[in-house]
Amino acid sequence: MRKPFYLRICFTIVLTVSVLSIGVSCSRSEVSTQSQNNANKQMTTQNNKNNTKQKAEALAKHTEVQNAEQSQGTEDSQKKAELEKQLEAKYQEGYNAFRSQEYSTAIQIEDEIIQQDPAFYKAYNVKGIAECFSGNFNGGLANIDKSLQLKPDYGYALFNKGLAYELFGYYDDAITWYNKDLEIENYVWSYYGISSIYGRRGDVANTVKYLKLALNLEPAVKDVAKTEKDFNNVRNSKEFQALISN
Repeated sequence: MRKPFYLRICFTIVLTVSVLSIGVSCSRSEVSTQSQNNANKQMTTQNNKNNTKQKAEALAKHTEVQNAEQSQGTEDSQKKAELEKQLEAKYQEGYNAFRSQEYSTAIQIEDEIIQQDPAFYKAYNVKGIAECFSGNFNGGLANIDKSLQLKPDYGYALFNKGLAYELFGYYDDAITWYNKDLEIENYVWSYYGISSIYGRRGDVANTVKYLKLALNLEPAVKDVAKTEKDFNNVRNSKEFQALISN
């Protein structure tokens, strides 16, 4: 049985409306999805911008800190170098005072250096030998030992320890420490010191042996040896005379 015409028209209208509704719904859904996607893209872009900005700020801060540290490090190095230069000049002043036999002045100057830099090993050495020449053997030796504690291979302190022992008559110990210095450096006055000790003992062979080694390094030592009292016990020997007369 055929449906009345108006029913067919109504059905067609309903069907058309339904299709349109579905189309509109789909379009709205697509628009909503696209809108959401756009929002997500915008959010991602914004996040990326924020991350990039944060990274740039962090890098700038890190660079700033690094530059500050480098600048501070350079400034500290310059201050340290300047202080070392000042202390070295002052040490030389104390050393010159010692060489001029101004022992109390030398001790005072080296003490001032030690107060500024307790690790300045050369100051202990000059202070120590100045104290020994002032009659303070134990105090002087302790300071020379402090110098060697800070720098065990310091030749001048090894020599001065030998000299300190020689000054106070500990000749075997003096020879030991002169030889320790000679293991580090080929020092003319260590050879001369050993020679002078053997000269006191009247040991012609060893006196000549070590004096010859000293002369090989510094021929001018011969002029010192000619008037050295330590060689009085061997001075008249032909071996000694032959050595200092040539």
